Amino acid sequence: MKVLILMGSPRKNGNTAALPTPFRGELAAAGLETETVWLYDRDIRPCTACRRCQEDWSVFGCPQADGVSELFDRILDSSLLILATPIYSWYCTPPMKALLDRLVYGMNKFYGEEKGPSLWAGKALSLLMTCGYRPEKGADLFEEGMRRYCKHSGLRYLGSHVERHLGYDTTFIDGEKEARTRAFARGLAAAM
Repeated sequence: MKVLILMGSPRKNGNTAALPTPFRGELAAAGLETETVWLYDRDIRPCTACRRCQEDWSVFGCPQADGVSELFDRILDSSLLILATPIYSWYCTPPMKALLDRLVYGMNKFYGEEKGPSLWAGKALSLLMTCGYRPEKGADLFEEGMRRYCKHSGLRYLGSHVERHLGYDTTFIDGEKEARTRAFARGLAAAM
């Protein structure tokens, strides 16, 4: 079973990048294969709402020549999607938001002259987040948005894990955060 981690952090040595290390270790121990894609390394253009993706229900169908078509194939090849992102202004980072906008159209053939299928219905999705505020005040809006996104798309929402950073003069990852992240990964593996 494949797990695709879509990394929305701009910093490869930042707080959000520290969480997948123990996370991937637990998934590997459960027999799950993981791959991480750094979204800031990709050309991900915003959706233009042209609706050309609605013309063919068997393909992504977006006419934009950027890195999203290749991600579409990787997503379809995965059983579990992990959206890993720092929370900026109560939501995910810009490349993740652009990707989510493109996927909601390209994966869901709901917006053409006839309503078609959701190409990714039944896949599982989970969130791995970092934020500076208390999670219930910092990550709650993005999580609620993703719950609705999953319901709309026919995805199975498996929950979220959030770790808070208390400031630039403090160490982010510690034994407790690592243990909580590992426990969350074990729960996801069991749910698969």
